[in-house]
Amino acid sequence: MKVLVSGAGGLIGRALSARLRERGDSVTALRRKSGGANEIERDLSVPIRDRQPFENFDAVVHLAGESIMGRWDQQKRERIRDSRVHGTTHLAAALAQLSSPPRVLVCASAIGWYGDRGDEILTEDSPAGTGFLGGVSREWEESCKAAEEAGIRVVNTRFGIVLSGEGGALKSMLPAFRLGVGGRLGGGRQWWSWVTLDDAVGAILYAIDTQGVRGALNVTAPEPARNEDFTRLLARQLHRPAFFAVPTFALHLALGRQAADELLLASARVIPDRLITAGFEFQHRNLSNALGSMLGE
Repeated sequence: MKVLVSGAGGLIGRALSARLRERGDSVTALRRKSGGANEIERDLSVPIRDRQPFENFDAVVHLAGESIMGRWDQQKRERIRDSRVHGTTHLAAALAQLSSPPRVLVCASAIGWYGDRGDEILTEDSPAGTGFLGGVSREWEESCKAAEEAGIRVVNTRFGIVLSGEGGALKSMLPAFRLGVGGRLGGGRQWWSWVTLDDAVGAILYAIDTQGVRGALNVTAPEPARNEDFTRLLARQLHRPAFFAVPTFALHLALGRQAADELLLASARVIPDRLITAGFEFQHRNLSNALGSMLGE
C-alpha cells in the first residue's frame, strides 16, 4: 500500500510512518519544505496547482497543524485555525480532482469538538460543543467535504490527549512530577480523555484498512480519568507525592484564560464507541497500566 502522510515529523506521524513501514507499506511524507527522498514539498496554506505528485496513493493521512499549546493571542488562534481549515480544504480539493485518487483520507481532528461538557458521556453521535476549539474542530472536519463528495472515504480521527514518554503532554508533565511538585490542575474534577501513542497509531491503521469506517472516530481509551486521578496515578508511578495543586488563577496567568480553560480545565468524558463496537483491540484500556508500560519506573 502507498500512503501519503502530512505531519510525518510530529509525534503521531513519526510513529505511524514507522508502523506502516514495518508492515511493508510505502510511506511518502508531505512537507512544507522537502528534505530528501520519499517526500512531496507543498505549502498547504495555498491551493495546490500541481497535483500530479498526489496521484496513485492508496491512502492519505493528514496530521499537520499548528500546535495548540501556548498562549492564545490573536495571531496564535489564527495559525491554529488556518493551518487546519485552509490546509485541509486545499488538500481535500486537490485529492478530489485526481484521476487516480486515494481510497481513503484519514484526517486528524480532536475531542475539542465536544467542548466543556462536565460529566456527560460523549460518543461520536454527541453534538458539537462550544468554544474556540469546538469551532475549529467543526470547520476542520467540514473542510474534508470536497474529498467526500468525490467518493473518497473520509475518516475524522478525534484524538484525545496522546500519551507517550517521547513527547506531547505527558513528557511536558514529567519534570515537575519527578521533582515531586506535580499535582492536580484547578479543582481536578475535569475528565481527561487520553490514549496511548500505540493505540492512536493502531486506530489510524484500523481506519485505513477498514472499508466500513467513515466519518467521526473517537481515538481515546475506553476509560477516561479525572484530572485528580490522572495526576495521582502519575505521581504514584514515579514514586513521588502529589500534594501540590495548581490553582485556576495560576493557569490563567501562565496560559491566558481561554487557553487554560479549554486545554487544561475543560471536562470531556469521551468514549470511543465506534472502536469498542467494532472490537478494536486496545493495548492500553486502563490508565495505571498505560503509565506503567510507558514509564516503567
